Amino acid sequence: MGRLPLRCSSCRSVSSLHLRRLVLVACWCVVAASLLQAAMAQQVRVGVILNLTSPVGQRRKVGIEMAMEDYYTANPSSRTRVVPRFRDSGGEVVGAASAAVDLIKNEQVQAIIGPPTSAEAAFVANLGNSTHVPILSSTATSPELFPAQTPFFVRTAANDSFQAAPVAAVLAAFRWHAAVVVYDDSPYGHGILPALADALQGIGARIMERTAVPVDADDGHIDAVLHRFMAMPTRVFVVHMNLLLAARLFLRARKAGMMSKDYAWIATDGVGSAVEALGADNIDAMEGLVSLRPYVQVTEQVRNFSARFRARLRRESPSADIYAHDPTISMLWSYDTAWAVAAAAEAAGVSSPAFQSPQKSTVTDLDRLGVSATGTALLKAVHETTFHGLAGNFKLVDGQLQPPAYEIVNVIGKGARTVGFWTPEAGISQALDPNAAKGLKPTTVWPGDATSPPKGWVVSPNGKKLRVAVPVKGGFKQFVDVGNESATGHEANVTGYCIEVFDAVMRKMPYPVGYEYVPIPNSSVSYDQFVNLIPEQRADIIVGDVTITASRMAKVDFSMPFTDSGWSMVVAVRPETSTSMWIFLQPLTTSLWLASLAFFCFTGFVVWAIEHRINPEFRGTPWQQFGLIFYFSFSTLVFAHKEKLESNLSRFVVIIWVFVVLILTSSYTASLTSMLTVQKLQPTVTDVRELQRSGYNIGYQEGTFIEASLQKLGFDKVRMKSYSTADEYADALSRGPANGGVAAVFDEIPYLKLFLSQYCDGYAMVGPVYKTDGFGFVFPLGSPLTPDVSRAVLTLAEGEEMTQIEKKWFGEPGACPIQDGGAAAVGSSNLSFRSFGGLFLITGVVSGLMLLIYLATFVYHERGKVRVVEEEEGSGSSSVRRLRAWLRHFDQKDLKCPTFKTWNEESVRDGSQTRRWIDDTVRNGRGDADSAAPAVGEEEAIGMSPLSISAASEMINAGSSPASELGTSFEQRMQEAPHCGDDTYCGDA
Repeated sequence: MGRLPLRCSSCRSVSSLHLRRLVLVACWCVVAASLLQAAMAQQVRVGVILNLTSPVGQRRKVGIEMAMEDYYTANPSSRTRVVPRFRDSGGEVVGAASAAVDLIKNEQVQAIIGPPTSAEAAFVANLGNSTHVPILSSTATSPELFPAQTPFFVRTAANDSFQAAPVAAVLAAFRWHAAVVVYDDSPYGHGILPALADALQGIGARIMERTAVPVDADDGHIDAVLHRFMAMPTRVFVVHMNLLLAARLFLRARKAGMMSKDYAWIATDGVGSAVEALGADNIDAMEGLVSLRPYVQVTEQVRNFSARFRARLRRESPSADIYAHDPTISMLWSYDTAWAVAAAAEAAGVSSPAFQSPQKSTVTDLDRLGVSATGTALLKAVHETTFHGLAGNFKLVDGQLQPPAYEIVNVIGKGARTVGFWTPEAGISQALDPNAAKGLKPTTVWPGDATSPPKGWVVSPNGKKLRVAVPVKGGFKQFVDVGNESATGHEANVTGYCIEVFDAVMRKMPYPVGYEYVPIPNSSVSYDQFVNLIPEQRADIIVGDVTITASRMAKVDFSMPFTDSGWSMVVAVRPETSTSMWIFLQPLTTSLWLASLAFFCFTGFVVWAIEHRINPEFRGTPWQQFGLIFYFSFSTLVFAHKEKLESNLSRFVVIIWVFVVLILTSSYTASLTSMLTVQKLQPTVTDVRELQRSGYNIGYQEGTFIEASLQKLGFDKVRMKSYSTADEYADALSRGPANGGVAAVFDEIPYLKLFLSQYCDGYAMVGPVYKTDGFGFVFPLGSPLTPDVSRAVLTLAEGEEMTQIEKKWFGEPGACPIQDGGAAAVGSSNLSFRSFGGLFLITGVVSGLMLLIYLATFVYHERGKVRVVEEEEGSGSSSVRRLRAWLRHFDQKDLKCPTFKTWNEESVRDGSQTRRWIDDTVRNGRGDADSAAPAVGEEEAIGMSPLSISAASEMINAGSSPASELGTSFEQRMQEAPHCGDDTYCGDA
């Protein structure tokens, strides 16, 4: 019993030993299987060019090795296996080129990862393009390297030009309209400039200065650059540098006092991606900096890799510094790049390396490298490789990686903290959420521990008052007048319209602006030279009567104009009284005379047509009726028409027409009276072309742009005279070109209005108005004051204060009759058809409508009788017979109307020959063909028209017996006729 436990213990020891042996054997089998699988896999040699002498290069080497191991651990059955061949470039372009040649020639690599910088990658990319060896770089971000130009170059990182839009968005968020760009003097630094300039231009901002700083610049060089920046009003700086040079720049900027309030510094991802790697002093110097870096979501995979990366880095490089931020974004891109090469090699099934020898008679050393047989297939596989890597989705577009978003960080304390994000769709927001608030977080800290964003510029960089240059003028001092020194004795007494407007604008600025006026003698001689004071830095602002022109805007900036725009000419006027024998025709224009004549005739015709069948006064011979049409309508001119109208339709037409005639005659009388009694002023010259043809002398204001503009119009400089005061204008125009004066003076509209307000009589502004932009205040190009002053000018113009200033210096508008009424005195006083178009339209519509109503009623009532007459017609087509029948019937009297009924009854009571004629007619029946009086209906047999009346009708209208129109006794016919009042139309019931 006692020995059993010992025996059992011995058994357990033996079992444990056997178990350990079995585990070891199993592990050995797995390792052996892996080694066998690796030995059987096709090796793909890939070169890696890094700066292994730098800590960054050592870290990237560790990351690439870990990527290869992780890939094949995750894919143990891969048919290919990437074998990296590392080379050291030493951070030199020549070193990178030598390493690339060695890898291709001696190692016959099928792809190359690296080199680390854009300058090094430029040569290696061309080499890879010649040998068809894909070059993949996760650190060469300069836009100057473009895969479209070198197809075998693949950028597995974000192009630097992608940062231009978020940088511009930051400026736009704070309404900064100008910035200074400082960058390192390398391909990396230069590449971003075109994209950045376009992005800033898109938001209305301007690059005030671009300064390149050499990578190896000493502190003196950097200090000189910073002191030049301090002399500029702009306080917004965009930094695009590598991390080490940027750290030195900010140290010197802090020492120069440029990391204080009013300054804003924005850095690209060269700083933001690795700012935590800097020392505490460097980070402290950058406090308040806002920087960008591509956004990478910190997933569990990233955390796991970071922990493994730090542990391995400690093992392989015990002396290496370990940072909390390790690995950086560029290191994550390097990891994803190595993974992508391994995946692409597997997808392409790359075989053993093979380089084809060049088929050339003469070859260079580079040609002898040959062309890779597998490069094209491997490149295609790389472009098609997609996966979710440590840095996000790995997907190449046009041979380069596309970052989904940028993270905006603020350097504060011991590192950087996130204050916003930028995406192409949403712009700047405080979180990657469609509903997130726009802009940066309010906790953003700016230089000088400021919590509110800086203005971005200063009014005066040196703290002194702004020098406001004003012209010293010899005339038109209402605009600018420089008097003697003020009571204080320190400043000149500067007044005038322009000065008062500028002072009012400055009071409306959102911040105080200190300035002092500096009179410039002899400035009115040439305003172009006066404007040059700004680019020559002899003045900060120019205030005065300076016109905005395109040529001047090439050198300076202008505010919004604060006066009327354009320039024209003023001429002398002379009194003119017309003595023409045809002056009575002048009140009306030709078109109005013709229109009046046409409507007189049309109205007379309408009245005649309505009254012809029912009114004896509108009957007679054709010539009598034709004359009656004109006589009746023209007699309305003096309201002397005595013909009695029987139809309400014609009465309504005449009522409207008489109203038109009343207006027309009254206007004619007034206009003719004015011509005969009022003295009219006519300009001596009315057209610019007339001046050019005549060769008269002309004048202009001294020192203005008008001189050059007149020469462009074709005027001879010899015949152009300059003047400086309104009195000189008046004297030259009064004397005229024949007596040493001028025929016209050209100037801008504000000056001409002022001149005409002082000289109301004898002058007028005529001719075309040539457009300009008016007067504006002058600022340096890109001055941040310009937009604020322009807004203040608009605010002032919309209020009453601007009107009060104008009244103070130029008087009440329209106070001078010639200023506002001169155009009427000079222009034509004739009455045109357009003035009476409405009246003619009314009378035309009324007359036409009444005529249509009458004709429609006539046709409706008389259609039966006309049909009988038409059947009695002889030869001819049916349409011709019908027309003749209607015309003949229209020419007949309507005997059922009271007018003719009353007239015939009076004839019977008188016992005249008419009664006996009627009796004879009754006795003889209808009579024979020789009868002197035709029966009813026979009158229609005679061909006639409304103006071609039969002989019988003429006799009736002349006073002969109407019995020829009656088939029975007159009394019987009258009794049979229905009663007809004074209606529109008299006819059968």
